[in-house]
Amino acid sequence: MARPIVLSNGEMHVGLNRFGLVHDFYYPYVGLENHAAGSNLRHKIGVFVDGRISWLDEDDGWTFEFKYPHTALIGHTLARHSRLGIMLEFDDCVDADMSVFMRNIHVINLSANTRQVKLFMHQAYAIGDSRSHTDTAQYLPDSNAILHYRGRRAFVISGRYNDQPFDQHTIGLFGIEGREGSFRDAEDGQLSNNAVEHGRVDSIIGFTMTIEAHSSQRVHYWVAAGMSMREALYIHKQVEDEGLLRRLHQTADWWRNWLEPALKLTDKIPVDYRDQFLRSVMIVKSAIDKRGAVIASTDSSMLNYSRDAYAYSWPRDGGYALWPMIRMGYVDEPYRFFEFCRRGMHPSGYLLHKYRADGAVGSSWHPYMHGDEAAPPIQEDETAIVVFTFSQFYHVQRDPSLIKDFYASMIVPMAEYLAEAVDPHTCLPKPTYDLWEEHYMVTTYSTAVTYAALLAAAELASIAGDDSHSVKWRTAADDIQAAAHKYLYNEDRKVFYKGIYTDNGRFEPNPTIDNSAIFGAYLYGLFDADSDEMKNSIQTVRDVFGYSVDKPGLPRYENDPYRRTSDAVTGNWWFVTSLWHAQYMVDNANKDDVLRILDWTHQHALSTGMLSEQIDPLSGADVDPTPLTWSHAEYISTILDYIEER
Repeated sequence: MARPIVLSNGEMHVGLNRFGLVHDFYYPYVGLENHAAGSNLRHKIGVFVDGRISWLDEDDGWTFEFKYPHTALIGHTLARHSRLGIMLEFDDCVDADMSVFMRNIHVINLSANTRQVKLFMHQAYAIGDSRSHTDTAQYLPDSNAILHYRGRRAFVISGRYNDQPFDQHTIGLFGIEGREGSFRDAEDGQLSNNAVEHGRVDSIIGFTMTIEAHSSQRVHYWVAAGMSMREALYIHKQVEDEGLLRRLHQTADWWRNWLEPALKLTDKIPVDYRDQFLRSVMIVKSAIDKRGAVIASTDSSMLNYSRDAYAYSWPRDGGYALWPMIRMGYVDEPYRFFEFCRRGMHPSGYLLHKYRADGAVGSSWHPYMHGDEAAPPIQEDETAIVVFTFSQFYHVQRDPSLIKDFYASMIVPMAEYLAEAVDPHTCLPKPTYDLWEEHYMVTTYSTAVTYAALLAAAELASIAGDDSHSVKWRTAADDIQAAAHKYLYNEDRKVFYKGIYTDNGRFEPNPTIDNSAIFGAYLYGLFDADSDEMKNSIQTVRDVFGYSVDKPGLPRYENDPYRRTSDAVTGNWWFVTSLWHAQYMVDNANKDDVLRILDWTHQHALSTGMLSEQIDPLSGADVDPTPLTWSHAEYISTILDYIEER
């Protein structure tokens, strides 16, 4: 299930689903410890009116609209039930300065009669994503709040209406002892006010309002998070004393200030693309933990049918996410990301498959053994792109302290690894896993990024006065480029090879047409953009994948099976690969194709601008996770390329 709304402050991250319910609740890291990761952990919302309860996710009479109406990461949800005569408007955010999730709820009576309306707000957690049965929930009468806690995690839930606290509450059990959840206690309109439970616990609070005909009232609801009960209660008290609306407005101001580098560019962007551009910038920001990790996606839906989700920091995804931020002049986010990468770097100088937001190594399916050969279970391009992106950061900022902070401690070991991990017989990089994490081979894409990274490192070495490394790395880059021209182009199909299998004595080209090979060779300068090899490869891609005016979407590669719904297509369309093609077309002054792909991207985005990972070519449906940070980053990069070319 896609997340039409995500909210974040770099420490707390909340994802709302298509019913406007909390579906993901991360704290204290973006992407780590999802306290709502489970099918029975949705935070339900119910309206009791005219003697019946209506749950937003159980009554099909509700219709929903979602948008980001402001230049801030503040979501707006409109839920309307015509037969019930009720409309709910939510303005939701995570406070910019404190870890508190806030909902400003406008309850509207559409009926011609005065009615009593009860709004019920339910919350359920598996604190620490542990699925254990050791949480506690308590009613705190002195604080007008409900406390959920376990260990060093505490959540304080409260709210007000008409300057009064909630008037009903109860705490219960769910998923054990035959209990479905405390929300069922609301179905007669009256909560039992149970004050404490431990185990697998949930809670619900209620607000009773008398609303005149065609009139409304407002409810303010919040969840404050802390590493202790004291911290969570302090934040709760701040919201209670200052007022939720003031905190909401301060958060809006924070986002407008943070967006200033992006806002300065909007006059140069065609009007139809400005809103999506700004939304994408904010969505990328929402995925960045304040300690540097860039999370691929916080959409936990994949846990319902896969072994794992995307809530990890891949160095590659982080590099692509921060590249456009660097181009716009952002400093703090890139700097913290490079610190994160330096902390996670292996002593041998390479980066591993992926990392958790706290810097620990993430899960992996890559072995150390490949037949009879032992090699690190990595994707070499992830190390290379960090070197390359850091060089872009330095050249934009021209800050000598960046060389002091990162050259010796990160660039030298990474570039040394890249220069040494070369096959002496072919002068190509040794095999590692491809960027799609599937094949152990020498890929055209990884070769291209490695080539560009070594050139970038050689230039940084010259700036640092390290001439010996500069010569060594530049020579290695030149040798790699010469080998690429010798081995990586398929004369028969007139396109770059996906790569070559060279492990265990093999030398076997893989002729699969892979868009990463074409894009990598182009973007990183492995082949000249106007070379016959590049021009032929682009044309082959368009012919093989049936590129057309009305269907400009492109898959990753031929016969890509990943989440493909039908063998009738060669693979699902990816926003990333399609936008790569647009970026090539920018450089070739093909304005019509660029705008066509941007328009296609808009057509397949959610109403809030959320971009998924993939699109089903047959149904046009998005294929989760949604949002995918990398998709938004490529959209931003395409817009930046387009306005620079103009």
